[in-house]
Amino acid sequence: MTPGTPPPWAGPALAELLDRVAVTRAEVGDRFPLYADPGTGHWVTTGRGAWTGGFWAGLLWLRSRHTGDPADRAAASACTARLAPWVAADTAARGLILWYGTALAGGDHGARELRTRAARAALDAFDGELGLVPWGSAFGGPRLLARVDGVPGMAGLLTTAGREGTEAAAAHLNRHLDLCGDGGDCDDDGGDGGRVFVPARAFGAARGWLACEDPPPGWSRGRAWLLLAVADALHRPGVALRTPPGRLARAARWLAAGPADLVPPADTARSDGPLDTSAAAVTAVALLKLARVPGTGAAAHAERAAAILERLTGEHLAGGRLLDGCYDAARGTAVRHELVWGDFFLAQGLAALTGLADVLEA
Repeated sequence: MTPGTPPPWAGPALAELLDRVAVTRAEVGDRFPLYADPGTGHWVTTGRGAWTGGFWAGLLWLRSRHTGDPADRAAASACTARLAPWVAADTAARGLILWYGTALAGGDHGARELRTRAARAALDAFDGELGLVPWGSAFGGPRLLARVDGVPGMAGLLTTAGREGTEAAAAHLNRHLDLCGDGGDCDDDGGDGGRVFVPARAFGAARGWLACEDPPPGWSRGRAWLLLAVADALHRPGVALRTPPGRLARAARWLAAGPADLVPPADTARSDGPLDTSAAAVTAVALLKLARVPGTGAAAHAERAAAILERLTGEHLAGGRLLDGCYDAARGTAVRHELVWGDFFLAQGLAALTGLADVLEA
């Protein structure tokens, strides 16, 4: 393969995925797909989209680009509009929902207006004392959480709100970098240094930030989410310049160093447990973004990203369905299934390899 030439497997795999999007759209109608049975392919759906609704909209936008069909564009636009109730929801998952649901929409006026309103709402939710946008109450449980899945997409969303939003985006990421290591930063040189990755912490006025038991330290998607957020920030000078010098590059090295598997277990502490292809797909997209940052081992990141995508398409893609994704290993929920965000990030990675979309767009 020569530089700039897509690998031969990327185009057919992307076409498979985007053909599957049409089948899914016919099945789910105005609802949002969440995860699909690996045998039947039938989807469990939600009415409002939950935290994954933006990925379904993103898949529809990628299909629209692929086909050029006005009907596909109209379907993507209508789906994005159905995400509007999440603007007022109390959750840092606005980044996942309203950034990824709008970022690939091109010149769609409704998507642009929705993203602008969401950015303002996210900025209004920023807690200056805690230094972040709290995870929030929208999904139940404690409100004052710092969760790594509340970081991806937030840089893109918050910077839409101008200088104040950019400052909040940098603070939000920096605070999560402070909290993601067990008792210290996650950005030191020299590997893990014996630290334990902490995907979530809860805040109490009397006790400060304490690690949560769920998700567990070995949650492979947690490291992938934070790596993706760091990679995004490295491409946003306003955010990067508001972090300590070299911090993001060190964090990227630390997070990209593990797990070593191309397709990791859902919980790296349970090597005999289910895999999570969605964690691998998120990691691949993050690595493709890091490969665009000079001086960060770009060639190695690009090579590993391509290896992950080739493994996913060669061994886990069936009829356009990325199987062996794990929604929740601890509760035994959808542990070997097709996951809508796994499909999205695989499609985004393949779209980057084939030139359908710039990986830095979303």
